[in-house]
Amino acid sequence: MEISLSGRAAIVTGGSKGIGFAVATRFAASGADVAIVARDAGALKEAAAAIGKSTNARVIGVQADVSKAADIQRAFDEVMKAFDKVDIIVNNAGTSQAMPFEKLTDEILHDDLELKLFGALRLIRLVAPQMKGRRWGRIINVLNIGAKAARPNSMPTSLSRAAGMAMTKALSHEFASHNVLVNAMLVGIIRADQHVQRAKRNNVMLDDYYKAHDKEIPIGRVGEAEEFANLACFLASEQGGYITGTAINVDGGRSPVV
Repeated sequence: MEISLSGRAAIVTGGSKGIGFAVATRFAASGADVAIVARDAGALKEAAAAIGKSTNARVIGVQADVSKAADIQRAFDEVMKAFDKVDIIVNNAGTSQAMPFEKLTDEILHDDLELKLFGALRLIRLVAPQMKGRRWGRIINVLNIGAKAARPNSMPTSLSRAAGMAMTKALSHEFASHNVLVNAMLVGIIRADQHVQRAKRNNVMLDDYYKAHDKEIPIGRVGEAEEFANLACFLASEQGGYITGTAINVDGGRSPVV
């Protein structure tokens, strides 16, 4: 299927590495102008250059911490100055945190919600009026499969991601009459930087780390970021124009619920 995002402008948070980088690359390859947002200025510069070189698209990097309201406002202003509009948002910022309930402090939960829930909410709040005005918009919230079926020792991520799924459903109803579609994509285990860092912390070779998780996945392997990006591109396109209010597992069958 030929998917074109020509004439569209997208923001991808957490876009310098892993899933976000793959999504931004796929969007750019499909013709979109793309702004990637991340905290690490060095990684951001390299990622924007790499995407621009491989796709010849218009790509900008915006340094921001999406857990901070002022940074989100500044990032939005920079994107508007560059592209004059935003048609697509992919809220992808944030890595998984998992711990027993007894170790969950108010501060840890607060910081996780600021990054994963309020970061997405504030960006949507800024962009939604223009999407409604043009009667076209796509919002994709990247969550994980714990949003549907939380495992033990999975806080605070299971809490913040479940809230993100509820927000997705509520906004899909509110925005549907304006042709602004809101969906969630739920990550299983996909090759990404957070797993690289986790393997390092546990002093495990990366290949061994991934192989240890293969048996948890019915399809028998971890996913590739590009596979995730392909679905994101479809949902962001005209071809995905009748899909809203969904939470799609991208997990090789790992989730115990559909």
